Amino acid sequence: MQQYLNIVQDTLLFGEWKESRTGKRALTTVGHTFRHDMQKGFPLLTTKKMSPKTVWTELEGFIKGITSKQWYKDRKCNIWNEWSNPKNNDDNDLGPIYGYQWRRFNEVYNEDDNGSINGHDQLKRIVDTLKTNPEDRRMVCSAWNPVQMDSMALPPCHVMWNIVVIGKKISLLWHQRSCDLMLGIPFNIASYATLLLLLAKESNLKPHILQGTFADCHIYEDHIDGARTQLQRSPKTLPSVDLGKYNSIYEWNSEVAGVFNYEPHGKIKFPIAV
Repeated sequence: MQQYLNIVQDTLLFGEWKESRTGKRALTTVGHTFRHDMQKGFPLLTTKKMSPKTVWTELEGFIKGITSKQWYKDRKCNIWNEWSNPKNNDDNDLGPIYGYQWRRFNEVYNEDDNGSINGHDQLKRIVDTLKTNPEDRRMVCSAWNPVQMDSMALPPCHVMWNIVVIGKKISLLWHQRSCDLMLGIPFNIASYATLLLLLAKESNLKPHILQGTFADCHIYEDHIDGARTQLQRSPKTLPSVDLGKYNSIYEWNSEVAGVFNYEPHGKIKFPIAV
């Protein structure tokens, strides 16, 4: 995870102050890349303690197309607590966020309808293509839907991901428009690493490269001390994970997943920017 720490250091050294919609100033740089070989371990940050269970619960919600805040709360995943659909008085409704776009892209949004899929199921198309034409170069999933943006609790920060298969190896690459380096990016790295492992098992392929391209990279003003603390810590050996037994990616239950040999440094509290 030294690459991640290098991005943090670069932003602290060379970032420029920029105002944000949250009202907080942030040191900002533009254009970084994170690249990791999955054979070298699961990329869960070790310079601060993270909660993989929270990462996995959110990802399960995305895979299932969940738009209910209560679904996440019931599983003790509170990262969506501060947001809701701006066009709806129901605080429980997150609107057509990531998972809705993954599973029902461009379907007319109805918060009460969680039944049959009438939009474009991007995830299913990728899974099916992996099994029938794995060398296809069009396995792309987009969460960025301008038509439904105004109904989303929060417009997607990580806007799209795509799959590349070479031989028997599967890689995942994603693009992120807005990159909260201290809270969001470590979480996103672990989430997409998990998605890659799930897709690798689904397609009987070997997980290979995980790569993220980051546009607006920022460290909020009240995160700077914590960022410096992390840079003073030496990265430790990456852990391994067991995602449990499941028949298909659609049936995966994040509660059965576990992390092993994870011995991080202590927690660092970073206030969330709403």
